[in-house]
This record gives sequence, C-alpha cells and structure tokens, in this order.
Amino acid sequence: MNIVLRVGKIHFLHKKKPMENETVMTKDIVEIASTDCKTLAAAVTAAGLVDTLQGEGPFTVFAPTDAAFAEIQSDVDNLLKPENKAELSKILTYHVVSGELTADDLEDGQELTTIEGSTLEVKVKDGEVTVGGAKVTKADIEASNGVIHVINKVLMPKD
Repeated sequence: MNIVLRVGKIHFLHKKKPMENETVMTKDIVEIASTDCKTLAAAVTAAGLVDTLQGEGPFTVFAPTDAAFAEIQSDVDNLLKPENKAELSKILTYHVVSGELTADDLEDGQELTTIEGSTLEVKVKDGEVTVGGAKVTKADIEASNGVIHVINKVLMPKD
C-alpha cells in the first residue's frame, strides 16, 4: 500500500475491486462537461485544451452553465473564432485550479491560484459559496481526473 499526502489529506492508494454498490468514476472532466456544460465543452475544444483537461490532473474546474455563457453570447461568438484562441484559452484556464478541491476544502477568504496564473477569491456565507464572484450552484461532480463545481457566470481574468 502506498500513502500519498496531498493537500493536507492522507489518501491510501491500493488496488481493490469496487464493491457491488460502489461507483467507479471513469469519465474525465471533458467527458462530463460534454453532457452537462455543452458550451464550456465547445469552448475547451476551440481553445485546444481538450488534451490538457483529459490529462492526469487532478484539476478543480469551476464550470459555467450554458445559461451563463448565453448571457455573454456575443462575446462567446467572438471568442470562438480561431484568431481569438489565445484569449479564449486564458479565460478558460482562469476557471481551472491544479489539485482536487471539494466543497469541504473551500474556505471563506481563501485565494485559489488558477492555471492561468491569477487568483480567485472564495467566499462562504450562510452556506452559499462563491468563487470569483460566481455562485457555486452544484458542487463536487466527481471526474476521473478531478472535480467540477458548476457556477452561474463566466469568470473573466483581469488584464
């Protein structure tokens, strides 16, 4: 048995067969986004980030809903053009943090460094969690290479 310390938790890694009623997550972040957050999945493809987000990870993704993207549809249409690939990639990587952070790991006042390089502030008040000003509407969607938290708006990095 290997013992790995990651983000202050002890994880025991060993091979075992899943119990009869146990779920084994085999879908990665991109596969889950392709069914639950279709606009995000299309943007990830346009930005050339599919291989990255299908990688080993682990990643924490703050995934905007399709409705969140619809609120900025003209911007989305422009960002999906090939000449805007770098800007689109910057925006999308601003939604991704290295490591697997569940809702229980998020604390009020915490600053998360995105793979884009900027930080997102976490706020927790009355049981409501916001990240970078976006409300987490669905937390802890497990993927084989991380975790997804659905948010109600598209986050834009500061220039």
